[in-house]
Order: sequence, then structure tokens, then C-alpha cells
Amino acid sequence: MGGSRRELVVQCRRGRPRRCGARLKFTIDWHYRMLRNKNLVPLSRQHQHVLALCVRLDRAIQAGKIDLQAWQEEIQLQFDSEIKIHFAAEEKDLFPAAARFPELQPLVAELLAEHSFLRDYFARAAARSLDRKSLGNFREKLVHHIRKEERQLFEGMQRVMSSHKLAMLGAALEEALKHASQVCALPNEATRLRSKPQRA
Repeated sequence: MGGSRRELVVQCRRGRPRRCGARLKFTIDWHYRMLRNKNLVPLSRQHQHVLALCVRLDRAIQAGKIDLQAWQEEIQLQFDSEIKIHFAAEEKDLFPAAARFPELQPLVAELLAEHSFLRDYFARAAARSLDRKSLGNFREKLVHHIRKEERQLFEGMQRVMSSHKLAMLGAALEEALKHASQVCALPNEATRLRSKPQRA
């Protein structure tokens, strides 16, 4: 099985890396390291982009500084540039491949239902109709969904699928994801990463 052991670290590169070598790094605390098959790495990389947004949103909520307009604009941008394509690739290639195995079928059904639920939140963000509580619920649901895919679906597929089948899936995913953004967008002043609130 391919892949390499690595800590999930989000690296957001600026648009002109040769002129500016600065990187923004957000360590996503998943409490474990994982061995990820190389054919699933493109999806995991996109998960990192989304988790970076979720970390920033969580910090903003904790700090009590939420610019609803700015956050909904960034969520819509993330959906249009990457998540929409990511969801479509999973539904066209990833989920059908997993559903061939009976032990993964209930999980695939759950994840499909969650896609529908999350699409509703993205549509509400595009309509600028989310309030602070809804943004918090959205963040929680999105993080839970990503963790379920990484910890349960991807791990399960690596366990039951042959190297050949994973390679075929990887080729299909590469084609399906080729129009998605390869980097996560830089936050603006209203959505930048904030310091963790100090405990009393």
C-alpha cells in the first residue's frame, strides 16, 4: 500500500510563491498520525484546506468577533473554488468504489446525506442568511464530516481495496479534481487566524 506517514499540517501558499516565500501553517489536532494511501492524498489535502478555514472560524467565534458578511463570502468562495468539485468527485468516483464493499455501504449512505445537509449550509452562506449560531453549527458539522471520511471511510477503503483498485480510483480522482484550486485562499482581515483565548 502506498503513502507516507505524516502529520496533517495545512500549508496555505501565497499566490506568488517565488516572490514571497511566506507560508501560513495551521496544525490540525486530530490526536493521531495516519498512513494515507497516495491515491487518496489529493482528497486529504483538500480536507486540510477546509479544516484551516474551520480552525479560523472557531477562533473567531470563541473571540466573539464575527463579521457575518466576510465569513459567508469566504465560505462561498471556498465552496465555488474547491468544495463543489470535491463533493462531485467523491459522489462520482469515491463513494461508488467504497459502496462495492458491504461493510462500507452504511457509511457511504451517511456521508451522502451529510453532503446534502452541508450543501444547504453552503447555499445559505451564498444567500448571506447564516447567523452566528448557524456558522458554529456549520463548522461543527463540516469538521465531523471530514473526520468521518478520513478516519472511517479512507481507512476502511485502504483495508479492503487492492492496490490496483486504489490506483484506478486515484487516476479517476485526479481527473475529477483537476479544475479545483490547488491552494487555500488567504483570509482577509476579518477572517484571519486569531490567537487562542486565554484561560482564566
